[in-house]
Amino acid sequence: MDQHTLLLAAVPVTCFVAGFINTITDSGSMLTLPILILLGLPANVANGTNRVGVTMQNIVAVATFRRRGALPLAGSWKLIVPSVVGGVIGAMLAVDLDERLLRQTIAVLMVVLIVLMLLKPERWIAAHAEPREARLLVEVPLFFAIGVYGGFLQVSVGLFLIAGLVLAAGYELVGANALKNLIVLMFTLAALVVFVVNDQVDWLLGLLLGAGQAVGAWVAAHFAVKRGAEFVRWAVVVITVGSAVALFAGL
Repeated sequence: MDQHTLLLAAVPVTCFVAGFINTITDSGSMLTLPILILLGLPANVANGTNRVGVTMQNIVAVATFRRRGALPLAGSWKLIVPSVVGGVIGAMLAVDLDERLLRQTIAVLMVVLIVLMLLKPERWIAAHAEPREARLLVEVPLFFAIGVYGGFLQVSVGLFLIAGLVLAAGYELVGANALKNLIVLMFTLAALVVFVVNDQVDWLLGLLLGAGQAVGAWVAAHFAVKRGAEFVRWAVVVITVGSAVALFAGL
C-alpha cells in the first residue's frame, strides 16, 4: 500500500478528531491542512479545500447546540457582521498565502491566552445570564480582526473567538463556545466563496473532510453541553498549549 493510499485511509479518523477538537475549542485545522498538503494539494488550494470541512462541521455543531438550548443568539449579529466582513478580506489576502510572520504572531498570542486562562480561571467559568452591555468600539474592531485572520488561515481562530466572546463580550464559556461555531460558520461560508471563485477548492477531498468533521462535531457538541464550562476551559487550555508548541516548532 503506497503512502497516498495510507493518507486517504487516515482521512476519516483524522477528520473526526479535527471536527471534535474544532467544536470543543479549535485547531483541528492543524490536522487537516497538513494531510491535504501531503495528499499533493498546493498550500493555497489546501487552505481553500479545508473550508469545506469546516463549513459542514459547523452546520452540524450549530444545529446541535441550538437544539440543546445552548446557543445564545440575542445581539449576536453585532459580532457576526464584522467577523464576516473580516473573513472575506482575509480570504482575499490568502489567495497568495505567505504565513510565516503570521504563525509567529499567533504563537506568541497563544502563550498570552494560556497565561490568562490559568491566572484568571473565574473569568472563563463564571456564568452570566446575559452578555455584558455591548461595547461596539471594542467588539467591532476585535471581531473584524479575528475574522480577517480566520478568512486568511483558519488555524486556531476559534481560540481567539472564545477569548473575545468571554473576556470582551461577557458570554459564559459554554455559550461562547456555541456562538463561536456560528461565527466561524458565517465567515467561513463567505471565505469559501472567495476560494471557489479563485478555483482553489478540491471538492472531492473537501467533502471527504466534511463527512468526518461533521460526525466529530455532532459528538463534541453533545459532550460540551453535558460536561459544562470547566471541561471546556481545560479543553481550551490543552488545545492552546498544543497549538502554541506546534506553531513554535514549525517556525
